Amino acid sequence: MFKIESRDKESKARTGTLKTPHGDIPTPIFMPVGTGGTVKGILQRDLLADIDARIILGNTYHLYLRPGTEILKAARGLHKFMSWERPILTDSGGYQVFSLTGNRKLTQEGAIFKSHIDGSKHIFTPENTVDIQRIIGGDIMMVFDECAPWPCEYVYAKKSVALTHHWLDRAVVRFKETDPLWGNEQFLFPIVQGGVFDDLRKFSAEKIASTGMAGNAIGGLSVGEPAEEMYRIIEIVNEILPIDKPRYLMGVGTPVNLLEAIERGIDMFDCVMPTRNGRNGMLFTSEGTLNMRNRKWIDDFSPIDPEGPSAVSLFYSKAYLRHLIMSGENLGAQIASIHNLAFYLKLVGEARKKIEEGNFKVWKDSMVKKLSERL
Repeated sequence: MFKIESRDKESKARTGTLKTPHGDIPTPIFMPVGTGGTVKGILQRDLLADIDARIILGNTYHLYLRPGTEILKAARGLHKFMSWERPILTDSGGYQVFSLTGNRKLTQEGAIFKSHIDGSKHIFTPENTVDIQRIIGGDIMMVFDECAPWPCEYVYAKKSVALTHHWLDRAVVRFKETDPLWGNEQFLFPIVQGGVFDDLRKFSAEKIASTGMAGNAIGGLSVGEPAEEMYRIIEIVNEILPIDKPRYLMGVGTPVNLLEAIERGIDMFDCVMPTRNGRNGMLFTSEGTLNMRNRKWIDDFSPIDPEGPSAVSLFYSKAYLRHLIMSGENLGAQIASIHNLAFYLKLVGEARKKIEEGNFKVWKDSMVKKLSERL
């Protein structure tokens, strides 16, 4: 499934290819978030042509509630339902259930929760989240886990890890005793948890590695902890996770976060930041971050980004994009989202190229300085 192709001499960064039934994925890779069967505000055509997304995400919690498993089953999976022929990864819904706080109850059996749509009561178990993801048909499925909040007490984090591992054992059994529904192989990734506690992270990483699944994920980061804590945990966990399998850092993050994590041996990322920030007028560019609501762009007719991560980055001016965003026009959010996603994909593509050339560390350090600038 995964082949490492080159390694950086001065860091843990590496390149590889992740093979799935719906196409090969070059790593490092960023995955646009398509929570409910859509990357918000972006046509599949643009995901292919302007962004060149190699894989996108779907979310089990949201797709289970709407449109529901019966519709997805009738459509023969999410790929056909949304007319997307490239790979899909499906999150198990653990983070979404975690974020419901007052509307959910965790038990050994699973998570009982109320729908954010109509208040109806449901339960997610390690078994039925595998079953739902079989129906969705994603190339990569995630194990149902508990994402502990930050900050949290050691005692809570320890119990949370124990619950996550209990669910993991049951999910692996269900995965092995069931088959894909739509004729394409699916892979299951377990998730390392443990908050910011070194011993819990090591314990969880060892447990996850022992399952022998095709890839592994690191969860429970970028939930409020300082960035340096996140980087430290990545280093601890990556010393334990199998070197020959893909490592997926869930829900991270800023462009700087991506580069720092790639340096530490991470292969896969996802985050809502490019689209969410884009809708709010915040753009990531080759020279730094732009807040398009600032008056300084009101008569700036230069391209959004002269390095052009996408066609829209060169075609539209900062002044025009500011006008659209200040006017609340949907086109403004669409242009900004396309640009940001294309920027992220170009950034990880450039990182891959620099690793192959053997000068990643120098390039990464210079890029971190640029990307930290607010223009």
